[in-house]
Amino acid sequence: MTEVRLARPEDLDGILDVGRETWRTAYVPLAGEAFVREGLERWWTAEGTLPSIADERVWVADDNGLIVGMAMYGIEERTAHLWKLYVRPGYQGAGIGRALLDRVLDATRGAVDDVVLAYMDGNGLARGFYERMGFVETHREPSELGGPDDVWMALSLHATDPEVRR
Repeated sequence: MTEVRLARPEDLDGILDVGRETWRTAYVPLAGEAFVREGLERWWTAEGTLPSIADERVWVADDNGLIVGMAMYGIEERTAHLWKLYVRPGYQGAGIGRALLDRVLDATRGAVDDVVLAYMDGNGLARGFYERMGFVETHREPSELGGPDDVWMALSLHATDPEVRR
């Protein structure tokens, strides 16, 4: 049984493993090995993750001791930035991504008006998932690492669309 809960410091290795597995699977075909290596070195580190765990801004999906998914966010003014939401490929399609996103939305309710995120252009799985969750594209920017564009999306937490649960 997969449990979605707040991350603890002892989850760090599992969280970083999720990043290594998902980034290679999703981004090597779109941007290449060098892009993935640089992204992992820049954004999937203990120094970049432990402060967010301490601030209770990281959620994990724990399947009997194996971290199979994670979500990390930050808040700036009244906007939540969903920096990471990744589920190991063998666990995708089981509702884990939705459960992780739901925890982030629940945790930010009342504190933010919108949730924003970016995914890599060409990542159709990410685009489809976020569109199903009610996000809409707002703009595109060049990738910091030189890969395909970052596609930015937003979810208004005040939306009246019945598909948006918030």
